[in-house]
Amino acid sequence: MKKLINAVDDVLTESLEGFGAAHADLVKVSHSPTYVARADAPARGKVALISGGGSGHEPLHAGFVGYGMLHAACPGEVFTSPTPDQMVSAAEAIDGGAGILLIVKNYSGDIMNFEMAAEMLAGEQATVLINDDVAVEDSTYTTGRRGVAGTVIVEKIVGAAAEAGADLAACRALGERVNRATGSMGVALTSCTVPAAGKPTFEIGEGEMEMGVGIHGEPGRTRVALASADAIAEEMIDAICPSIEAERGESMLLLVNGFGGTPLMELYLMYHAAAKQCAARGLKIARSLVGNYTTSLDMAGCSLTLTCLDDELIRFWDAPVHTAGLRWGR
Repeated sequence: MKKLINAVDDVLTESLEGFGAAHADLVKVSHSPTYVARADAPARGKVALISGGGSGHEPLHAGFVGYGMLHAACPGEVFTSPTPDQMVSAAEAIDGGAGILLIVKNYSGDIMNFEMAAEMLAGEQATVLINDDVAVEDSTYTTGRRGVAGTVIVEKIVGAAAEAGADLAACRALGERVNRATGSMGVALTSCTVPAAGKPTFEIGEGEMEMGVGIHGEPGRTRVALASADAIAEEMIDAICPSIEAERGESMLLLVNGFGGTPLMELYLMYHAAAKQCAARGLKIARSLVGNYTTSLDMAGCSLTLTCLDDELIRFWDAPVHTAGLRWGR
């Protein structure tokens, strides 16, 4: 294993220290317990958004803390859920008096710990559960579909609504609507290597790929022979479109998300392939995003995400955002 680290036990702490120092104008990093909050928190009179999950998926979630998106994020150890005390401390730090919205990916550990935190919080709060992965219905650590890169889209759109003054019920309803309109699927060309393990999470042959892989290296739909970008995009779009009931003429957001080990050149090539598949189905790509947004450490591969858009969702997507991982219009 070759990693740019000092000691395995210090990877998360030192990474967060670097993140906080690099983006001190946007965030503040707290320890004991660990969380990342907006530097200007709390935002008085506005719903506060908090999310989190295991580290190793950067910039998700801490990289999306800032204006127009999250108010706080709770990073667990690599691929490990954060603890309830992290969530409670973060929520108390960002509570602006209009309620707390918890955005939770569908993993058993995340759900359990966020539910425990919700029971411990004194103020009004609600939860949006993200389950956009169409690859499999049940997988390691989940019952039902997994929460993956669609989380970024929910956090951005609901964050804009909260920034505009939407109340807690409206933010929750919007998050659930975006989640229903969003589908994702990933493909892995290599495994990832967790620093504490020191070896690849799974073995995959030079001429193979894992279709429908999870963001922790969980098995997907099938292990198959490596195929062309066009063939990969076709299979993924074929799986996503029925799940979100995408119809001809509909406006879509297309996210091509890298898993951490794939060059941008290849990600843009995959965008080209996916866009051709959308055009063949009569779908209009109204908004797009390409890059590493929900990674799996150093895994080579990518995921495709489609979200059905209407005028309101486009308006919230276009609204200003200023975070370490996403910024425009401000």
